Amino acid sequence: MPHADAATEPARPGRFLACVRAGICEECLAGEARLPLRGSLGRWPAMSIINPRRGDIEADRSSTKRRSILSLAGNLLAEVSLPKLAVAWSLLIGVPGLVLGAAPLIVSAWVAGVSSKVSAVPSGAWPALLLPVLAVVAWLGGRPLFRLAESSFWSLNGLVVQPGYALCRETLRHLAEGLLPPDASRATIVALRASLAAVSGLAIGAIGLAIVVLAWPETRWTAGLADLNAPHHLVRPALANAVVMVAGYFGAAGIVWGAIDAVMPQPWDLRSFHAPPADARRWRVAHLSDLHVVGERYGFRIESGRSGPQGNQRVHGVLARLEAIHAADPLDAVLITGDLTDAGLATEWAEFFDALALYPTLSGLIVALPGNHDVNVIDRTNPARLDLPTSPRKRLRQLRTLSALEALQGTTVRVVDRDANRLGDRLSDALAPHHGAIRLFSDRGRPRRAGTLATLWTDLFPLVRPPASADGLGIILLNSNADTHFSFTNALGIVSADQARAVEIAVRQYPAASWIVALHHHPMEYPKPAKVLSERIGTALINGSWFIRRLQRFANHAVVMHGHRHVDWIGECGGLLIVSAPSPVMGTADGDDPYFYVHTLASDADHRLRLLEPERVDMRAPGVSAGAIAG
Repeated sequence: MPHADAATEPARPGRFLACVRAGICEECLAGEARLPLRGSLGRWPAMSIINPRRGDIEADRSSTKRRSILSLAGNLLAEVSLPKLAVAWSLLIGVPGLVLGAAPLIVSAWVAGVSSKVSAVPSGAWPALLLPVLAVVAWLGGRPLFRLAESSFWSLNGLVVQPGYALCRETLRHLAEGLLPPDASRATIVALRASLAAVSGLAIGAIGLAIVVLAWPETRWTAGLADLNAPHHLVRPALANAVVMVAGYFGAAGIVWGAIDAVMPQPWDLRSFHAPPADARRWRVAHLSDLHVVGERYGFRIESGRSGPQGNQRVHGVLARLEAIHAADPLDAVLITGDLTDAGLATEWAEFFDALALYPTLSGLIVALPGNHDVNVIDRTNPARLDLPTSPRKRLRQLRTLSALEALQGTTVRVVDRDANRLGDRLSDALAPHHGAIRLFSDRGRPRRAGTLATLWTDLFPLVRPPASADGLGIILLNSNADTHFSFTNALGIVSADQARAVEIAVRQYPAASWIVALHHHPMEYPKPAKVLSERIGTALINGSWFIRRLQRFANHAVVMHGHRHVDWIGECGGLLIVSAPSPVMGTADGDDPYFYVHTLASDADHRLRLLEPERVDMRAPGVSAGAIAG
């Protein structure tokens, strides 16, 4: 019901907020209320020639959802700083590639130099000399070196292999699925997707092979001591070696990715929800994602277009609705799977906590994880801007996010102790020794201090809210954001092998428990057509197929929940339940009113996790409506 007419009701501070908290004011929730303004202008009418609360075409220009991939690429090329791009690519690809290509030449020259001295050492003494050296290297730098190698490996996939393979695969699927009849069978669609994945892999392999053939005549794989006296002569063959290595890997990885995608079970819509088991334990979990809070009341949001200026009001509406739901039927958790803010700015986190402070009953329920907008967006007003790898700005966004997560759930979630193979300290306790360094870096932002905190971000994830009992419900919070410095790759995701092992440690500690494995990125592309190609590439979990295979052993007592795509989808892949959350702030692709779901999970007598029919909470309606979603 609308509030009283603003023309007759006296102005009262906080009247808008009171309406939102009560959940009864449709006009306020829609952002169309006649709010009091100071000065001689009086009140802004609810309807005007241009309603400033609704945004306009200028806000649409920020939305990637409303533009083609060619338009996005053209804008980036026109606006990007080419000198900074050249430096970044040189540091991330050029220099490592040159080192990689020069490695065979340097090693062969070193072998040639020391080979004459080998005969002076008894052959049996070499193992005795070599083993202590290898032991010292492994002891001092084994784990950091592994993480560096893994990060470099997946960075190469994120910059070269995955975009190329995904672009080829999703382009073919987008075109082919558009030609399918509406009544095409599930078997037909699955076969088509599998075959196109294989074709895409073969296409990437052919491209890689062609580059290898072209660059091979310039390669050189051995060198002598005399060559080291004129190292500039080795630059050309070193570059050719690097091209051959990277292109060879690019082609081979494309074929492997295509083969894996082709033989893996394809994701599919959940055909029906489970019936509630008799006398089963149940848990109610509100699943939110992609709130994209901004630091100003009517500020635009990246990707949202003209619905962006209404977003902060919608966040208040969501929290008010959650408070009412919890009062009527208590929730066990409120899960937010990333992108709490639009660009990880301090003002955005301040707005989020100011809003949350009005709903204290929710404070102990919320568990959250970082999204790419929280840590990877460099400049929300300029998508073409990029950070140099040496910039401390990304580390600052990570530390802001850690501080926010500690404030939200510092005493309820725990880190994983890899050495002890069990859950370790609470997040607050794990961060306590670093408070001084974090504050000092946030005040001064010096790059050298960023290095001392570099491993803190990766060491703390995943965060785990352990089950309250041996057979209770636990929540594992992953950081699935790829380490990237480019605007056109900021939405890519990755789950490291170290995090996957930590998930297994947590699950083994509570073998009878049920689990929500939460991350920001979607592990597999949805089995539904996309309106534009840009929705299907550039946002994927790079190692999604590998991650799903690692989780399949827990399929009977785990469900994966994620956000990122701003749409709802409930399905399965290889027996593993996957739930995607819509954004209750950003709106839908079809222009429908925003909404979110409250999910009910149940565990049967064999500790198998069951997903019951969820409640849809429509943010336009004055109350909570329960209804089925399309399966």
